[in-house]
Amino acid sequence: MSMDFSKQIGHIVSGCEMLHCDVLVNVSMAERTTYGVGGSAACLIKTTHEKAHLVAAMLATFPEVPVLVLGRGSNLLVSDEGFPGVVVVVIGATGADAITVENDIVIAGGGLLMPVLARRSVAASRGGLEWCVGIPGTVGGAVRMNAGGHGADMIASLVSADVVSCRSGQKKTIAAADLGLHFRGSALSPQHIVASVQLRTHQITPEAGTAEINAVVAWRREHQPGGRNAGSVFVNPGEGADSAGALIDSARLRGFTVGGAQVSEKHANFIQVADGATSRDVVAVMEHVQDTVRSMHGVQRSVPAFPMPVMQVMTGKHRCALLVRCSENHRELQRSDEPRESPGRDLGHRSL
Repeated sequence: MSMDFSKQIGHIVSGCEMLHCDVLVNVSMAERTTYGVGGSAACLIKTTHEKAHLVAAMLATFPEVPVLVLGRGSNLLVSDEGFPGVVVVVIGATGADAITVENDIVIAGGGLLMPVLARRSVAASRGGLEWCVGIPGTVGGAVRMNAGGHGADMIASLVSADVVSCRSGQKKTIAAADLGLHFRGSALSPQHIVASVQLRTHQITPEAGTAEINAVVAWRREHQPGGRNAGSVFVNPGEGADSAGALIDSARLRGFTVGGAQVSEKHANFIQVADGATSRDVVAVMEHVQDTVRSMHGVQRSVPAFPMPVMQVMTGKHRCALLVRCSENHRELQRSDEPRESPGRDLGHRSL
């Protein structure tokens, strides 16, 4: 590196203070993810979506420092060794002003929690986003992952997104069609901040919308486990095939445990984490599930292989994004500074 890493972090901290953004050093990432495991990040910056472009422009002057934009951490597993870089968190509003409504368009900041988006939209008599109440993440993370559930996903409503690059410092409004959205993924990289989004909605009565929200919440409580998990781990193999959960069930893996990580007894495609668990426990469970299902059915669910200084594993077949560091017994898959599989690698020729 052209400058000592600790000095670069020091300059970043000073830059954040000048922007009046909260900044923390040596921050536990376990407290920032729903798995609740993992080591520390060198630095964590909290910003509003209004200041996101200023933070990104500052970080762009430190191209050798790894950057990860984090939502609620509900689709992320951080290595036990931690993340030797800067984590950027966009803070979301929670009050009545959390969204802005312009005719049939709902505008929301990238840090807004999806359940808040659902409830605030319904309160404003806007429908079409009720399913969002079941997504335990942020709006920005939902765009990047093209989150979905209950027969809907972000593609169905997204009009455009204001995206900021922490590598170039540029900010652009990008149409949904140019984001490379596909099943549980997009052309957005870990260094892109979704500052805000524009979503198309329709007229609805608050009573009807609330009933739909309640139905989604009730279904999830009945069919999915609570506690510490990151939702479904493996995507289904394809149309006409058994679901991932059914395949795991047929292998009699419910309850399979390594350390503090366990295949859920309630839903086989969930991995539950207990106190004292490590990231390695979670990966060991994932790998055992993969190997067992593959040997029984010839289906590989593409579990994280881990390594390299920092990795974001997202092969398109594996839903859980893995941020990991070198581990001598695992294999390298994909560097975190590379775009994930996507038909829109350059964001529709509007590269950031």
